[in-house]
Amino acid sequence: MGLFELTVFAEGTQATQDAAQQAGGIGSLLSMFLPMVIIIALLYFMMIRPQRKREKETKQMIDAMKVGDKVVTIGGICGKVVKIKDEFVFIESGNIGTENEKSVIKMERDAIKTVQTKIKN
Repeated sequence: MGLFELTVFAEGTQATQDAAQQAGGIGSLLSMFLPMVIIIALLYFMMIRPQRKREKETKQMIDAMKVGDKVVTIGGICGKVVKIKDEFVFIESGNIGTENEKSVIKMERDAIKTVQTKIKN
């Protein structure tokens, strides 16, 4: 074997070592980011998606609200819807003194927590 043949052999070995290091670098990079991607996916499916579903159901419930339904506000006020006007709901929450004097509160639609629809017989 001559000097030229040894040099070519050494350069060829260096090229295969570089390729192996690059392949190992990609694998280590993948193994470093894969757990982060899995955690983010789990957070989405366990927290963000159910929250969006709940918000969608609440919005549908508030949009379906009509006069005569019983409601509970976020603040805990219970009453009956007497008037709906644009983004506001007027809630009758009780008597002030006599039977004819009703307490009516003006609330925003977004302040409604639950709606119990009046069932017609």
